[in-house]
Amino acid sequence: MDQLGTFHSHVLIFPFPVQSHVNVMLNLAEILTLSHIQVTFLIPEYIQDDGPRFKRIFERYPGFYFEPISDGLPFNHPRTGDRVKELFESIDATTKPEFKNKLNSGDLISDGRAPLSCIIADGIMSFVIDIANDFKLPTILFRPFSATCFWTLFCVPKLIEAGELPIKGESNMDKLVSSVPSMEGVLRLRDLPSFCRVENVSDSQLQHVVSETYRATRAYGLILNTSEDLEESALGQIRTKIPQIYTVGPLHAYLKRLKALPTSSGLIEEEINCLLWLDDQPLKSVIFVSFGNMTVLKRHQFLEFWHGLVNSGKPFLWVIPNNLINDECEIITEFMKDGEKRGKVVDWAPQEEVLSHPATGCFLTHGGWNSTLESVYEGVPMICWPFYADQQVNSRLVGEVWKNGVDMKDKCDRRIVEKMVRELMEEGRREEFMKLAQGMAKLSRKSVSVGGSSYNNLNRLIDDIKIMSHQK
Repeated sequence: MDQLGTFHSHVLIFPFPVQSHVNVMLNLAEILTLSHIQVTFLIPEYIQDDGPRFKRIFERYPGFYFEPISDGLPFNHPRTGDRVKELFESIDATTKPEFKNKLNSGDLISDGRAPLSCIIADGIMSFVIDIANDFKLPTILFRPFSATCFWTLFCVPKLIEAGELPIKGESNMDKLVSSVPSMEGVLRLRDLPSFCRVENVSDSQLQHVVSETYRATRAYGLILNTSEDLEESALGQIRTKIPQIYTVGPLHAYLKRLKALPTSSGLIEEEINCLLWLDDQPLKSVIFVSFGNMTVLKRHQFLEFWHGLVNSGKPFLWVIPNNLINDECEIITEFMKDGEKRGKVVDWAPQEEVLSHPATGCFLTHGGWNSTLESVYEGVPMICWPFYADQQVNSRLVGEVWKNGVDMKDKCDRRIVEKMVRELMEEGRREEFMKLAQGMAKLSRKSVSVGGSSYNNLNRLIDDIKIMSHQK
């Protein structure tokens, strides 16, 4: 990849307005900027001033521009759990027309910016394709979850036709599904994306995500934050429908090499204290616990996890954001006080730094794709408790395909939590999990190294964008 210099291309990047999607598309945006490509990033208004990263990017890269855009919801809207449906509706009513107005206004090519070469849009917002066509701009869609989940959603009509959807009750959730080619013998009903857990297949949210998946066939190409080694089977199937695929993951790994600043630069004092606490812990002794920023726990679920961790006797670092518990939030205060005796409780932590820390021995996670890739890359075994969207599929990959961790979906019991922590952290199967996790890490690191499949595909994406600029 080239170093910074004269900009000949200009890409508009448009993420779905939730933090995890914004984060991974920011990684791609930084990489493109470091490769002589000018970037305008449509940042959701409600998070544009959230944290030091945005300011650091803006100041560091002269070819990087932030452009705020509204998702139409109040700033204090949770945008989590069941209320994501409201976000879909608001984007259609507010964001879609505002996006078209921005393209019409000429503001996106002001301040000396070059004409747009193409648009990279989140795959859940395929309306961009039609609007971009009106401006003769090619659209490349970016799906920030696993290729296996993408392929599973593509197969939902087959699942319905075969009578495997809708799911009929809870008694047969371990039945293997047969209508997702290449995943026979792997996916059970309980491993299908959470959108599939509906009584009626005409459910609006299910139909929305399936139609968005199908519309990806109309885009110029599809970017997936994965690698050939991680998801070879699913990728082979997707290519029969969408030949132009760029498998470029894990994206966060490139910035470890490309950025001149160390990855911990810009961390606030609280985050530094978190890492200093880890410095005092023995090698591979700490359970890192984080359920992301969209998971919502019920009170009894929080208590089961808490007691399971305490009963395991292992030190833990647990990230508990304000939105984690949906009722009786005052219980957190008392548990945080007690947590200082058992481990450390914080409301945010620098996840990449924590996972790469020598003291971290296990990751209790919701199984979001960003978190999964970061854990795979660092060779940290996982305990997965999926909550939403693709997480059900991802956790099955961890527990059944890669076997670098365990999957405890649909269970929330302190005895199971304690058992799984001990299984991954104590003698017995610990060495087996560590060996498999380290093997996955080697494959992941190889893919982003010079000559690796993801490295080559990322360079192909960069070259294709530059070609688009010359065709204007």
